[in-house]
Amino acid sequence: MATVNFSVPDDVKQAFSKAFEGENKSGVLTRLMRQAIEERKRERRRAAAIDALLKLRGRVRPATGQEVRKARQTGRP
Repeated sequence: MATVNFSVPDDVKQAFSKAFEGENKSGVLTRLMRQAIEERKRERRRAAAIDALLKLRGRVRPATGQEVRKARQTGRP
């Protein structure tokens, strides 16, 4: 297991200690770090998906208003 050393403002340290009083601080920090890592991965996947959609959108001809109306009405009673 590795040891990490981070500097944080005193008020954050105090609030953290109070919020997680009686808990294993290393375990809490490990869980929070894992959550942050997963959130960063989700952000990168979302950004890649948006980039792919925008790239695809640039290659596809926009639908006309008439085509949109027809698609909305197709199959409706």
